Amino acid sequence: MSSPAPQHHRFTCNAMATTFDVIINHEDADETYAAQASQAVFQEIARLEDELSRFRATSDIYRLGQLKAGESIRVGMAAWDCLSLAKAMHQETAGAFDITIGPLMNLFITSEGEPRQVSKDVLEQARQIIGSHRFDLDEETMSVTVHATGMIFDLGAMGKGYALDQAADVLQDWKISNFVLNAGDSTILAIGAPSGKEAWSITLGGGEKRTALLNRAVSGSGFAVKGAHIMNPRQFAPVPLKNRRTYALAPTAALSDALSTAFMVMEQEEIHALCARYEGVEALELEMS
Repeated sequence: MSSPAPQHHRFTCNAMATTFDVIINHEDADETYAAQASQAVFQEIARLEDELSRFRATSDIYRLGQLKAGESIRVGMAAWDCLSLAKAMHQETAGAFDITIGPLMNLFITSEGEPRQVSKDVLEQARQIIGSHRFDLDEETMSVTVHATGMIFDLGAMGKGYALDQAADVLQDWKISNFVLNAGDSTILAIGAPSGKEAWSITLGGGEKRTALLNRAVSGSGFAVKGAHIMNPRQFAPVPLKNRRTYALAPTAALSDALSTAFMVMEQEEIHALCARYEGVEALELEMS
């Protein structure tokens, strides 16, 4: 994403293994007020990380991974929102999006990030704890029931987008209505527009393309940064390395975040059909040099 113009206030924090930027149009607030509002945003992101990180023992997502088949726990609103969206996206993408794919990451990628071969027997064991059909949601009690022991729930493909959506609510509570929220340049949410403009101009793909965002989010997935880290839940294998990056535009950052990952797995015909079903959802694909 390009640097903000001088008339914008910009604040940064590190969380969720990335850098979050808050860019506020100067006419919405002076620098002191913008800084206070941004601090409230960063506190909200820190709270969400505590609730959603599978690496924090106090989080709902971590606790889900400790359950045995048939056990249930009640979860908070943040986890419920994410799990509900994840379940819906698993169905809408015909299994291309799946937050339980973590065991494949552990098998196919070493701790140093290098690929490795996996035996059929080991892969078959992993298959028994993978699949969003292996957990159920009870809306009345806000509880989650798992149907396999030792499942891994990982919101890495949508958690940052969800955090941006909640951060947007915080800024709007502060009566700030024109801003951009950026999670590591991989997911960007733009609300309102800069002074004198109709939309925010966002740079994609290292400057190779620009898109206009107004009350909308864009997310990108690819291999340039992390290599072969995207798993195909349909084939139980890594997505082959390709010299491209897929982008999803959507009304919310959580949705765009989830779809950009799914689009790496889905065929073009499937992507077009999904975009046609949802107003405000689009797909972009960039060839990377």
